[in-house]
Amino acid sequence: MTVLRTSLRNFFAHKGRMALSAVAVLLSVAFVSGTLVFTDTMNTTFDKLFAASAADVTVSPKSAATDDEVPQTGRPESMPASVVERAEAAEGVKSAEGAVVSTSVTVVDADNKNMGSTTGAPTFAGNWTRNDLRSMEIASGHAPRGPTEVMVDADTAEKHGLRLGDELRTIAVTGDFTAKISGIAAFRVTNPGAAVVYFDTATAQRELLGAEGRFTHVYVAADAGVGHERLKRSVASAVEGPYRFQTQAEAADAGREDVAGFLDVMKYAMLGFAGIAFLVGIFLIVNTFSMLVAQRTREIGLMRAIGSSRRQINRSVLVEAVLLGIVGSVLGVGAGVGLAVGLMELMSSMGMELSTRDLTVRWTTPAIGLLLGVVVTVLAAYVPARRAGKVSPMAALRNAGTPADGKAGLVRGIVGLVLTGAGGAALYVAARADQAAEGSMFLGVGVVLSLLGFVVVGPVLAGGVVKVLGALLLRVFGPVGRMAERNALRNPRRTGATGAALMIGLALVACLAVVGSSMVASATEELDKSVGADFIVQSAGNEGRPIVPQAQAALERTPGIAHVTEYKLVEAELTSPDGKKEDEGVIAADPTYATDLRRETVAGELTAAYGKDAMSVGSDYAQRHGVKVGDTIAVAFKGGETARLKVAAITSDDTNVDKGAKYTGITTAGRYLPAEKMPQSMIMFAKAEEGKESEAYAALKESLAGYPQYKVQNQTDFKQDLKDQIGQLLNIVYGLLALAIIVAVLGVVNTLALSVVERTREIGLMRAIGLSRRQLRRMIRLESVVIALFGALLGLVLGMGWGTAAQKLLALEGLGVLDIPWPTILTVFVGSAFVGLFAALVPAFRAGRMNVLNAIATE
Repeated sequence: MTVLRTSLRNFFAHKGRMALSAVAVLLSVAFVSGTLVFTDTMNTTFDKLFAASAADVTVSPKSAATDDEVPQTGRPESMPASVVERAEAAEGVKSAEGAVVSTSVTVVDADNKNMGSTTGAPTFAGNWTRNDLRSMEIASGHAPRGPTEVMVDADTAEKHGLRLGDELRTIAVTGDFTAKISGIAAFRVTNPGAAVVYFDTATAQRELLGAEGRFTHVYVAADAGVGHERLKRSVASAVEGPYRFQTQAEAADAGREDVAGFLDVMKYAMLGFAGIAFLVGIFLIVNTFSMLVAQRTREIGLMRAIGSSRRQINRSVLVEAVLLGIVGSVLGVGAGVGLAVGLMELMSSMGMELSTRDLTVRWTTPAIGLLLGVVVTVLAAYVPARRAGKVSPMAALRNAGTPADGKAGLVRGIVGLVLTGAGGAALYVAARADQAAEGSMFLGVGVVLSLLGFVVVGPVLAGGVVKVLGALLLRVFGPVGRMAERNALRNPRRTGATGAALMIGLALVACLAVVGSSMVASATEELDKSVGADFIVQSAGNEGRPIVPQAQAALERTPGIAHVTEYKLVEAELTSPDGKKEDEGVIAADPTYATDLRRETVAGELTAAYGKDAMSVGSDYAQRHGVKVGDTIAVAFKGGETARLKVAAITSDDTNVDKGAKYTGITTAGRYLPAEKMPQSMIMFAKAEEGKESEAYAALKESLAGYPQYKVQNQTDFKQDLKDQIGQLLNIVYGLLALAIIVAVLGVVNTLALSVVERTREIGLMRAIGLSRRQLRRMIRLESVVIALFGALLGLVLGMGWGTAAQKLLALEGLGVLDIPWPTILTVFVGSAFVGLFAALVPAFRAGRMNVLNAIATE
């Protein structure tokens, strides 16, 4: 009880000094808790939607893709209407109805604006059924009654300002058709962002499937008292055939699996950044307790002199850490719920609707947050607690503060150099690796070891680096600058720990900047070298939508175009001459693709691969299976026949564009695939007539003006688009890393604030002999700047090393250009100086307000 009372007294006596450490714990726990609440809420939203929309039993073609996948043919797999009759005749069936569902459509308004989601959610088109009443209700108007009527969901109508009577154009592989809005249907549960349109059954069959009397799904309702498993067996027995039968639970589980990958990636990525914030927070907590222990040296010495044991002192400091962890974690869990709500609002503003009615806070979330916060805080305080326990009773006779341990500095330097050297060696091995898997392992080891090495050796480096920075930046400020430099050098261990917190975040920023810039530079060089086409046409927003025939026809009619090349991804199983089967598929293209994409050949002529019953393979495949030019490969086209194609060329896989691709002619693929099974082009290429590039570019854009789901790009556009995509991804990552940097800034603030308290008497004496308040504040600001620049310099050097090693690994995948983004690196370095200035504002202000006499009288 004595230890607990002492800990409580000390904790509340120094609550102001611990506040920033508590904020660091709060932010880290909030990020973890917010991530868990946000992803759990998304899971709840999707679970409710899938459970509400699934029928008691659903029948669908076994070969059908999932509902949110866009089939490459542009038409979903379907089955005859007789399946409905057979299902309805099964025992235990109350009713059965056929449904049409397609995601291969684009819906535009009268202004040719795409009505689909901007978040990547699909647009569903189909017929209105009784099963839809499980998840939706007609809010206004009525269901479509003929080919000129359409009903839309209320969320889409609200987003785009649609009203009854407005005209919508639907673009499908079978053609374009228009209809006026006859009704608006509202979801009974939260719609995460998909756009939904309904037609009458005949229109949906004709316009979406291109055939009458066919359905994509059959929804079966059970009689009273009939279980779903029993109903499933009954329907399967009555229907028979190549169909998939799913109970309501199975259909909901399948829907969850479709989104589970995306949600898991989001969840674990965000938790990873929270872990980085925790790591940075450890340095802040270590510094805080180290400085508090140093400032209480005489107090601890007195406690030892009157009988307190080392163990009691140690436990007292750890109890303070537990209290800090509990306070920070409890507040962090609450802040995490608020963060989750904020993320939901942000996603809603971007088009993904998430309702606070579905807010899900599982008991595990506060438990994990509290456990993490307390454990991390106690671990961080362990070393300072041991140091406090070693304080001798004789310390009561000395001034506060403990002298630096030269031996510990020497040992630290040796250990740090060994770790750094080992990390550098691992990074070098990773950069020289011949296989990406092996290199990735060494890269991970190198990153960890070099980071630990820099953290350990940081205090040793602080002396030299701070002196150099001081000579370059601080000496111009005269005596104030020299005092700031000496303050930063006074306790290298403290300076090193404070700089290390900032170093971690900036090292990751530098590494990602190097990797991102190298990816852009490599892709740009590859495009310049390989792409011969003037224009590239593909789905806008990288949604993977196939190019519908009417859009393709518009492209081919464009004046000023020398040729247009189709590019189709055809599913097929290949059997090599050694008898090995691989389900890799082939690319069916026009012969002009050989000039639109310049591929280096190892053997044979690529143009011959587009001839009758011919193909090409990549060099990796050829080496793996011993394939030579002239060999024959059996190609079993999915939904078609098996062809025996002669290898006419082997292309080099030392590339990043179409690496590993196997080419054949569209004419060849068409001989073994029925027309309805032939995929639509996923991307198309065009070449302008000589000297007409500008005119052809404008004409192509005009030709596709009626199809907003596609974009026309010349090579400059394509490169800029690639740069923008990587830039957007990096900006998201930088935004997540900002949490760690904020925690690091709090560490600088806390270090300075505690340093000011520690130097209270010294500050009073300097003020007494003539140092002005302005000079005092400047001294503290300069000290903060040099600490921030020290951390930034270490972080940027470390990050560029990581990024360079990572780029060498990426070179194995065709990204062979190393590009150091010096403007970004220099901006981050200069920005760190402003971070230091910002961090010093409050400590400098408080120091300037000290009463001189009171400060001098401080023990």
